[in-house]
Amino acid sequence: MPVSLSDPAGLPVVDAYRQIAVASGSRLVFTAGQVAWDAEGTTVGPGDLAAQVEQCYLNVATALAGAGASFADVVKLTVYAVDWAPEKMPLLMDGIGRAAARLGTVPVPPATLIGVAALDVPEHLVEVEATAVLD
Repeated sequence: MPVSLSDPAGLPVVDAYRQIAVASGSRLVFTAGQVAWDAEGTTVGPGDLAAQVEQCYLNVATALAGAGASFADVVKLTVYAVDWAPEKMPLLMDGIGRAAARLGTVPVPPATLIGVAALDVPEHLVEVEATAVLD
């Protein structure tokens, strides 16, 4: 496996992600930011952050699969959330948990959460992009 995730001594352990990813592969995969669209371009879960997070992660998995990758190959996730506030964290984690259950994996690579004013269309509450490494 070209990706090893860990939490080095001296940094906090966070359930939602690992602090570092070490990649030994040679082929990089960059996904476009994935929003809560289904395959037909219809927004899933308008107004429901958890449902939209779930759909974003499922879309990232689909994009990765198109390159022969999976969440096991991901070295970095970036999450953009509209009007972010700390009290929204349980909804974000619920959506990630639901996606993990459907995907049969827990996506825990290093991640960055960025609060933004808006995304491409008003009903989108979150966008997720990934970088993966393959042999």
